[in-house]
Amino acid sequence: MRTFRPSSRILLATSCVLTLGLAACGEEKKPEPPSTTTVSAITTTLASMPRMVVASGTVSAWEEVPVGAETGGLNATVVHVDEGSYVRQGQPLVQMNDVLLRAQMRQQEANVQTAEANAARDDAALGRAQELKEKGFLSQASLDQALANQRASTANLAAARAGLAETRTRVSQAIIRAPVSGLIIRRSVTRGQIIEQGSELFRIVRDGRLELDAQVPETDLPALAAGQSARITSSQATPSVGTIRIVTPEVDPQTRLGLARISLDPSSGLKAGMFARAEISAGTRDATVVPTGAVLYRNNKSGVFVIEADNKVRFVPVTVLMRSDTQTSVSGLAVGARVAVEGAGFLNEGDAVTVARAVASSTAPATTPAAAPAAARK
Repeated sequence: MRTFRPSSRILLATSCVLTLGLAACGEEKKPEPPSTTTVSAITTTLASMPRMVVASGTVSAWEEVPVGAETGGLNATVVHVDEGSYVRQGQPLVQMNDVLLRAQMRQQEANVQTAEANAARDDAALGRAQELKEKGFLSQASLDQALANQRASTANLAAARAGLAETRTRVSQAIIRAPVSGLIIRRSVTRGQIIEQGSELFRIVRDGRLELDAQVPETDLPALAAGQSARITSSQATPSVGTIRIVTPEVDPQTRLGLARISLDPSSGLKAGMFARAEISAGTRDATVVPTGAVLYRNNKSGVFVIEADNKVRFVPVTVLMRSDTQTSVSGLAVGARVAVEGAGFLNEGDAVTVARAVASSTAPATTPAAAPAAARK
């Protein structure tokens, strides 16, 4: 049997292939350089910024005045006003049936006239008795009787006059009048209703004045004071301007919120019970300023990417205080930190960056108070 032997050419080719393969296997793979994102950066500065305290609450009456009946047991014959009516102090609101009271008043007027006549008669009798006693024609007992009669008639006259005054008062109370000027916001009386004494018939907002009970965090309360102006907004009315009337000295221990009562413009269109928002001008304060484009939102938290010394970025949460189209004042960020601006939206925690250029810092005041983002960036 004939044995196959490879030729020298085949052996040489095989040897070359093995040699090249071993050389390729022995060569180390060089690591690729890490990729970086090019960004612009700014160095944060400290600036004196307008301070705007944002609060919200419910619109309420400056002073609600309940209107009730001072006399009772009479039915309402006429109701002059309705809810939404503006009334003046002393204006008639309800007329009650006073026919019986007027009849009693006429009777008591007659009683007063009778008492006056008796008092005049007994005054004259006492005068004659005193003259006769001085001349010795009348005993002391008769004089004492005349004096007693005169005192009794005087007392009867006073009682009759007091009864007449009471009835006249009840007649006047049969007309229920507005105790103050203001806007009627509630009516609980109808024509023909028997009105009980002390029952509430109307509720009036004194002078029609409304105010916003703005709930303010306890940390912002020291910055507020009476007289500061506020911009009032509501989804149900046009924006208007108000003024802080008083800042209450008490803080709710559960919510840690205090109240700033803000007087509202009568033409604001707001009504009692509505929800409204206030942006209160509370002076100025020093704050760290960054470009608005540098503030991002991650997991519903606002923050900025700070460039570390090794050119890697770290996401630092911040609280937005004031914001405009170009500048935003924040808290929670150190002054002098390098913050990524252009290109920051493409960064993630720990990314390496290349700073292409520095953005000139600006201290232009922000003018718009911070608001929660409509949709947080993920």
